[in-house]
Amino acid sequence: MKIKASVLLALTMVLTIVVPALAYNAPSPRFPTIDLPPGYQIEKVAEGLTYATSMTWDDQGRMYVVEAGGQFLEEPPSPKILRVENGRTTEIVDLGSKGVEDSAVGLIWFKDAFYITHRAKDRSGAVSRVTLDGTVTTLFSGIIDSQSEHQVNALRVGPDGRIYVTSGPAANSGVVGLDNAPFVTRSPGLHTTPCQDIVLTGRNFETPDFRTPDPSDKVMTGAYVPFGTATSPGQKIAGSAKCGGAILVFDPANPAGTLRPYAHGFRNVIDIAFNARGEMFAAVNGFDVRGSRPVNDLYDATYRVREGAWYGFPDFSAALEPLTDPKFDTVPDQLMAPIFINGQPQPKKLGFLIDHAASGLTPPDRSLVYGLHDVNSSPSGIAFAPTSWGDLAGQLFVAEWGDLAPQTTPLRDKPTGHQISRIDPATGRAVPFIRNAKLGPASAQGAMGMGLERPFDVKFGPDGALYIADYGVAQINPARAAQGQVPYEFPPKTGAIWKVTRTTGAPPVGPAPPPAPSALPAPPATTATPTPLTMPGLPNTGAGAAAMPESRSRALSPFLVAGVVLLVGAGLAARQRRRTTRH
Repeated sequence: MKIKASVLLALTMVLTIVVPALAYNAPSPRFPTIDLPPGYQIEKVAEGLTYATSMTWDDQGRMYVVEAGGQFLEEPPSPKILRVENGRTTEIVDLGSKGVEDSAVGLIWFKDAFYITHRAKDRSGAVSRVTLDGTVTTLFSGIIDSQSEHQVNALRVGPDGRIYVTSGPAANSGVVGLDNAPFVTRSPGLHTTPCQDIVLTGRNFETPDFRTPDPSDKVMTGAYVPFGTATSPGQKIAGSAKCGGAILVFDPANPAGTLRPYAHGFRNVIDIAFNARGEMFAAVNGFDVRGSRPVNDLYDATYRVREGAWYGFPDFSAALEPLTDPKFDTVPDQLMAPIFINGQPQPKKLGFLIDHAASGLTPPDRSLVYGLHDVNSSPSGIAFAPTSWGDLAGQLFVAEWGDLAPQTTPLRDKPTGHQISRIDPATGRAVPFIRNAKLGPASAQGAMGMGLERPFDVKFGPDGALYIADYGVAQINPARAAQGQVPYEFPPKTGAIWKVTRTTGAPPVGPAPPPAPSALPAPPATTATPTPLTMPGLPNTGAGAAAMPESRSRALSPFLVAGVVLLVGAGLAARQRRRTTRH
């Protein structure tokens, strides 16, 4: 596959459309690293947090934040719920001491108790109820996809009184690969789980088998099955109510008995929000260029959510376009694994993993796309502005966790995300609202603590102010891969909570740039030349909820929004060979 030179012009168009200039923004007097519109001010209400992922308020208007604990894999910090008052934080519950496994991501207050999302002892996704005295009651667990780089993320109480939960899918694009090596080592049976019965096309991907001491060992892996398991055309995969890539819903009076999918077929869905009319919207991280089936997606997205709808994962892009469209044929061959059907080699092109007709699935409705974000920006927390926000009332604000390139994708050479954007309802475009004056996190600019790092959650408080949960510093450290960890490190106590308020007579923020055309050619992610690999498939990160966005979490998933570099597989294989030699 070749990237056409003509798409360079398209890249310029996309950057102009998706990343408009902030001519109307100016540095904050107190935090000059941060640009924000005139008529708004920003302050820091808490700092020194470790992996802050979600905020909530109790019935008395007191603010709480959850610290995630680890990120994708086990780490020493314990997940906790803290109260935030007068610039100070007070520990309310040490969740780790109560048997809650990291990462804890979602947090809401409902009927005199907290509800949280987290991993269970078997690393599956779980939801628990936590009282102020520290009593933890697990409502359900067993979401297998959460054993991977993507896990259960946010919770929200709907207008109907039910609780909705976002659940990320295992793996980048439906196939467990080398990028999932640390997760497979801990949970050998992990796989992507559909919400309904599906029929496969039988595409299998050949990779080195990191589980054996012989580096020349190869293995075939198909879609929706554990690593090292081949599939065949027409093979049926049973659906489950505890599925990934979905928004789940349950009645809090009978959680386990009423849990079911509400909408499905999302890639890494991080958060949901309801507008004043009770309509649901979701933030989703698009695909990564990693693993056995890398996808050079064009956008991340926010969606309108329709009950029962399928949003196309793993066969449609974040903009709900089929991955078989030639515009997605832009990943260099050396980054793709060999493909086989019934043992016969296939061209290295993206093909559907699901037989849609046999599975009763129709292509997703593109009108459900509400907003398009720069790819790898990792949309995470979302919230609608209240009426007190004047000309911005009713607009959707989005925390963009940011990328972790080059590990998130070898095809990106500049940062994206690390900001709060808003969706212009007239154009469907994500427009920066608050960001650092220079692209990227503040710590990379020598301004640690003076600007945004990794915004993960955004909410409007009881006082009408906009609050931002800033996850903190995330930085690349490939040496951790040889230790069986993801190739990143997350220094503790670098997170914060920011508060943004309107000043008297705040003027309109100014017109948004012109709307995007209805169809754009596929842009190359960068002109950089990727480094050839010795193994097929390049792991990227995936946003799970509290570590990497998957690069996009994509999230942690936060959890954005997650994944690992190929070095992980090589490192684990080397460790296995050393163990074999010793024993």
